[in-house]
Amino acid sequence: QVRLVESGGGLVQAGDSLRLSCAASGRTFSSYAMGWFRQAPGKEREFVAAISWSATKYADSVKDRFTISRDNAKNTLYLQMNSLKPEDTAVYYCAGRQRRVVAIYEYEYDYWGQGTQVTVSS
Repeated sequence: QVRLVESGGGLVQAGDSLRLSCAASGRTFSSYAMGWFRQAPGKEREFVAAISWSATKYADSVKDRFTISRDNAKNTLYLQMNSLKPEDTAVYYCAGRQRRVVAIYEYEYDYWGQGTQVTVSS
C-alpha cells in the first residue's frame, strides 16, 4: 500500500512560479511510475505530467512551463510550475502506479493523493 500526500499549493499571480511536492510512503516508490493530474472547477480531471525511471511526459498545455521530477531517496515527487496562467487554476493530484512505464490516463494509476489547491489570479 502506498500513501501519497501533496503539498505546496497556494494563491499566486499570473507569471509566478510554484513547486508542488508529493510525499510517498512505502519502500517501492522508486519502482513506480508517478504522475500529476489536475481538476478545474466544473471540469473533468486531466493529465498534467508523468515520470518513470527514465522518461517524462507532459500535457501540451503545460509543456515548456512545468517540470516533473522525483527524488527516490526522499520518496518525493515534484512539479515545478513556471509562468503560471489563470487557466492553471485547479486542484492538483499526485498519482502512482505499480508499473515502471509512464501513463496518461487516470485508470492506469493505482494510488492517489488528496489533492492540493493551486489558484492563479490574473
